[in-house]
Amino acid sequence: MSRSQVRPSSAQPLHAQTYANRVRPDYTFHAYGRSEGVCGLMITDHEYPSLVAHQLLSKVCDEFLSKYPRSAFANATESANMSYPELKDYIVKYQDPQQADSIMKIQKELDETKIVLHKTIESVLERGEKIDNLVQKSDELSASSKMFYTQVSIQELATEGSVMLT
Repeated sequence: MSRSQVRPSSAQPLHAQTYANRVRPDYTFHAYGRSEGVCGLMITDHEYPSLVAHQLLSKVCDEFLSKYPRSAFANATESANMSYPELKDYIVKYQDPQQADSIMKIQKELDETKIVLHKTIESVLERGEKIDNLVQKSDELSASSKMFYTQVSIQELATEGSVMLT
């Protein structure tokens, strides 16, 4: 890996710089190194959010170091057995980044709420149009009934006038 291919992330502190390197066109490599001598590497497809990958690497490295401080492996002469079964749980949990990352989860819920609100507003507008049509028909009916009443009154007056003349 050449130096020009590695780009440090400005979001991470200097003691734990994070790198994302695209070596193969199909995958993204995420690496997280700590000054204590521990690093994490994660290979994802391009659609997997980098922020979530880096959060996972950071969390795993932090928890590993809290379980196994540097003194546990710094002076080891042979490979020490430092199992970390929690990693399997994290891998399962982070398969769906929207469920693992609270910000993405909230964004998904907001998007779903926005869709529901748009549908509700559309139905209210449709109801409003129906109400407007009903009001217009009611006004037309009222005008027709007033005209009918006026015509009936005129006919009654005309009938009374003709009865009086006879």
